Amino acid sequence: MVKHINGKELEELLATTDKTVFCDFWATWCGPCRMLAPVFEEVSNGYADKAVFVKIDVDEAEDAAVKYGISSIPNIIAFKNGKPVDNNLGFVPQAALESFVEKNI
Repeated sequence: MVKHINGKELEELLATTDKTVFCDFWATWCGPCRMLAPVFEEVSNGYADKAVFVKIDVDEAEDAAVKYGISSIPNIIAFKNGKPVDNNLGFVPQAALESFVEKNI
């Protein structure tokens, strides 16, 4: 299950979890973001026991978008031990997103 959070909640999550966090930076007006949403949700269901999946609306959390250098969306960042380790930019089909998740768990 994907949880919608803000920048402060992301920082709290990164400081307290030992799981890999996959954060989808997106916006409501972004077509590719809307296309990726159900794919991200579906993948999150298959890895819920191994990772945390969250979404941040860049229009509502500009601080987080700036902090992590988000200049294009959708942009999924994988965080390990509170640090960004990889990212996936743009829409991808489910198999590609699952490969990205597998590589970063």
